[in-house]
Amino acid sequence: MYRPRMPIRTRFTIWRPLATAATAALMATSLAPATATAAPRESSPVHSYENAIREAVWVDTGLDHDRDGKTDRVAVDIVRPRETAQQGRKIPVIMDASPYYSCCGRGNESQKKTYDADGDVVQMPLFYDNYFVPRGYAFVGVDLAGTNRSDGCVDVGGRSDILSAKAVVDWLNGRAKAYTTRTGTTKAKATWTNGRTGMIGKSWDGTIANGVAATGVEGLKTIVPISAISSWYDYYFQQGAPLYDSGPDWLSDYVDSPDARAKCGAVQQMLVDGAPRSGDWTPLWTERDYVKDASKVRASVFLIHGMQDLNVRMKHVGQWWDALAKNGVERKIWLSQTGHVDPFDFRRAQWVDTLHRWFDHELLGYDNGIDREPMADIERHPDQWVTSKVWPPRGTDTTTLRPAKGTQAGVGTLGLGKGKGTETFTDDPQRSETDWAAHTDTPTPDKAGFVTGPLTRDLRLSGSSKVTVTATPTTSTAHLSAVLVDLGPDTIRDYATSGEGITTLTDRTCWGVSTTGDSACFKETKAKTADVDYTIVSRGWADLGNHASDLKGVPLTPGRPHTITLDLAATDHVVPAGHRLALIVAGTDKDLIDPPSTTPTLTLDLSRTKARVPLVGGAHAFARATAGSPAATPEATPLDGVRAPRTVHRIPEGGQ
Repeated sequence: MYRPRMPIRTRFTIWRPLATAATAALMATSLAPATATAAPRESSPVHSYENAIREAVWVDTGLDHDRDGKTDRVAVDIVRPRETAQQGRKIPVIMDASPYYSCCGRGNESQKKTYDADGDVVQMPLFYDNYFVPRGYAFVGVDLAGTNRSDGCVDVGGRSDILSAKAVVDWLNGRAKAYTTRTGTTKAKATWTNGRTGMIGKSWDGTIANGVAATGVEGLKTIVPISAISSWYDYYFQQGAPLYDSGPDWLSDYVDSPDARAKCGAVQQMLVDGAPRSGDWTPLWTERDYVKDASKVRASVFLIHGMQDLNVRMKHVGQWWDALAKNGVERKIWLSQTGHVDPFDFRRAQWVDTLHRWFDHELLGYDNGIDREPMADIERHPDQWVTSKVWPPRGTDTTTLRPAKGTQAGVGTLGLGKGKGTETFTDDPQRSETDWAAHTDTPTPDKAGFVTGPLTRDLRLSGSSKVTVTATPTTSTAHLSAVLVDLGPDTIRDYATSGEGITTLTDRTCWGVSTTGDSACFKETKAKTADVDYTIVSRGWADLGNHASDLKGVPLTPGRPHTITLDLAATDHVVPAGHRLALIVAGTDKDLIDPPSTTPTLTLDLSRTKARVPLVGGAHAFARATAGSPAATPEATPLDGVRAPRTVHRIPEGGQ
């Protein structure tokens, strides 16, 4: 399951009022104890989890993706309070649609669904059912088409993936059919729910939430995507540069059920044919691009992501967040220093409390004040969080920084003035961003670095950057990397180890009610830290052959300059006073992109190269922070902490 390679590259406030006081009071009579007289601010655990109704239904998707002549049905496991059912009260739903319930497991402890002799769920992974069912919610765990007990084929974020989950939201709102068995004719109706649904999930699960929201389906009120993809092309490529040495067919085969694996050869071939390793954009990627449909999103979005996630990279956050903002979608965000890690495992108590209040507000309409709190929580240092009223903060402005040639080859300056000169480097596929950053101030043949002087004030980057490069290659193929680096000592979460910033302990804490077959108690974690001499702030990659179009690459003309703009991942980082900000331009970023078919030497035209960086306070803040600070080039200090190479997880989740 694991293939060694470096850092972790795994497989895997705008608000609307939801309820008037009168509505909230009405809800209080149906979802809180009968003695309640005022509108509630928090749902309470007044229902029995042990005595909860556990059932399974199979929802008809209307698709025949496995081509067996019958429409595909997806398995839906449900846990809901018995008391509300007995009293005829309709309740909202929290839903996690996942391909991982049987193949790989969910969460830090790789929990899988288990069933009793009647086929009803005994253990539902994670804490959502244990915690929220006693509080008057139903929890619904959906086996994505082609996985576990569902029909159909996995198509990795495509039509079947999204529509199979959407069909469940439709069923919950009375618009689709479901049956009590996989092949039977006895219908099941969701008379117990008011249809108000919130989707949640990490990684592929969160990606499905993004995709379903992008259909505009009625009844989906909120989504909570954790470490989720917004466009599948950007999972496998960036501007033509391949990020993995395999395509979506590998991922589909990994999670397919035995039934699906036997039936879905045609779908597998479609995934192979539709995702050529050239990195060219195809209709397959258009179907799997949710950003283009952000205008359809009706649900609010509470987005959580690790700023050092090198599996589902922060580019997915920047483009999705910006599209949602453009279309006026209500949103909230948490950004951690971790890699591909669930907030339950890096900020547990605050996460459970915030998620509880979020669902109470979005699904029950409780006026609990969460809509008046800051939009963003950002982890500035391990376990040290700050907030922003809006994100990116007001006053953030894109500032153009230009590189210039320095006194040493490959070690230049970075500032507001006009760029000048040239720099040359040769692609070395054995070197990575950590190697470049560790030797920013040292001439090396594999990169060009440009550095400010020591800052006299803190400088905050918030949002997505772009780096425009004009490069003349010696060969017909070339890959480029652009990296922003904070040069200076710090203690960070050690995202490049297997825990991606956390260490799992043996002690357990409990979040909800346990039964014999489903414990609500989970192993505690703590921050795993590293002392470093630099921090990678943001990175981006491209195939220079895509200089004329993001959609299609062409062979380069050796000896001719080509200009391309690289999209760098979103971030929120403060470069403190005394540190320096660096831009590094190089070729292959070892273990994060694959090398080109040649070994090019590239010459940068610095007068036509620039970085557009989102700075709080804009160019004025940069000028103040660099005033009176000559561009010094101190001796490089040895790296103490995150270093390459490290073991790389190659599976989609692997229980993380």
